[in-house]
Amino acid sequence: MKTAYDVILRPIITEKSMEAVADKKYVFEVARSANKIEIRQAIEEIFGVKVMSVNTINVKGKEKRMGANSGYTSARKKAIVRLTEDSKPIEVFESMI
Repeated sequence: MKTAYDVILRPIITEKSMEAVADKKYVFEVARSANKIEIRQAIEEIFGVKVMSVNTINVKGKEKRMGANSGYTSARKKAIVRLTEDSKPIEVFESMI
């Protein structure tokens, strides 16, 4: 059985994701096999917040070159989690602003 920490791998900290924090939207890298229900339950368990919606994105690996050799970066899955209005903010992101 998967734990919440197997589903949520890490937060994604970029300029675009930090702008969305004002709208109570947070971006995480999640396990490729995780579905929206598992992601919602994991976020609520780890951070103690109420989740309104979860949107997921499958990101393909980009082609990269190193001299004559070429390959791909690893593919991953992102989740954009929106919290309810009465929910408290997630501290990991609040300390980055």
